[in-house]
Amino acid sequence: MRAGEGERRSGPPGQGDRRLGAAELGAGLGERATLVQFSSAFCQPCRATRRTLAEVAEMVDGVAHVEVDAEERLALVRELGIVTTPTVLVLDAGGRVVRRAAGQPRKVDVIAALGAAV
Repeated sequence: MRAGEGERRSGPPGQGDRRLGAAELGAGLGERATLVQFSSAFCQPCRATRRTLAEVAEMVDGVAHVEVDAEERLALVRELGIVTTPTVLVLDAGGRVVRRAAGQPRKVDVIAALGAAV
């Protein structure tokens, strides 16, 4: 994903080797990687991000797209230091956060970011 405000290779400082799973996300992980999108109800860029991530997940075997409503999972949002929507996390097969970006990503950047996870 493009370098932008808030992009990090891992979560907030002190998060360590934090892994996310179905219990936190409300959906299962992909076999190879998971694209996790934190969204809010009235976020216009979230809609475009949803389409982009869904397209990439369909193109790449073993990749899942999970959308998380930031308002419904406020404790997780705070724990991960998410301050804007959309925020996208790329998780490896074990649920470890390997890439993070805020804002609407381009498809080519999402595909490139998956390289860190698979």
